[in-house]
Amino acid sequence: MTDKDKGLSPLVHNNPWETLRQFTAARIALGRTGSSLPTDELLRFGLAHAQARDAVHQPFDSDALETELHQMGLETLTVASAAPDRATYLCRPDLGRKLSEESRESLQSRAREASDIVLVVADGLSSKAVHRQAVPLINALLPYLRTLELTLGPVVLAHQSRVALGDDIAQVMKAKAVAILIGERPGLSSPDSLGIYMTWGPHTKRLESERNCISNVRPEGLDYPQAAFKLAWLLEQSFHRQLSGVNLKDESDNPALHNKVVPTFTLG
Repeated sequence: MTDKDKGLSPLVHNNPWETLRQFTAARIALGRTGSSLPTDELLRFGLAHAQARDAVHQPFDSDALETELHQMGLETLTVASAAPDRATYLCRPDLGRKLSEESRESLQSRAREASDIVLVVADGLSSKAVHRQAVPLINALLPYLRTLELTLGPVVLAHQSRVALGDDIAQVMKAKAVAILIGERPGLSSPDSLGIYMTWGPHTKRLESERNCISNVRPEGLDYPQAAFKLAWLLEQSFHRQLSGVNLKDESDNPALHNKVVPTFTLG
């Protein structure tokens, strides 16, 4: 017999928006018991918080990604930022924005003919995101790069990396553009979200406003085909206009502006 059958007030009061929870992973319509959250929702919150913390501290397994990328026929290089460990990386964002001297010397010694674009796969604040999303995204992007006839340099796997490290890497490699695929700061419903930052003419003095960002790349957010198309469209326009950032608005949803890059999915 339920509390309602006994004529008692229910312990948990449901939220009128509860039916909307089926459409989002956001923490809405949690209900209440008295003036507090129901116990099951409090436990889910604790689990989500633990998963977000784990994503930040999970080591970056670049060896596993290197194997997968080699199987796709891609050459790779592995570098590290000037942050010597995770604790330093979290406390000193500035060190995560520049190469360690050892990595800089290694890149310079292996420098070859300059490429149009360099892809950097970086742990950022969620190596879990990189492990799950980077390879499928690159696989979806490669056909577009062939269509655009852009030469791709070795894929660089970067440890203890902030976004700006991509500019330092690409400057050493003399690339015309860089796209860094990096783990975003984990949210309580998305510990594995990948971000993409594309910069034209990368160098270490670039401002954040001179990059284009594509965020929330994951199956539950912006899926791989759509993210790859947006990045390819931005690259096409960037090479055509020779700029990136706030001066390059993402209008990839406008079919009138499509040139070589044509989506492989239906635009909503």
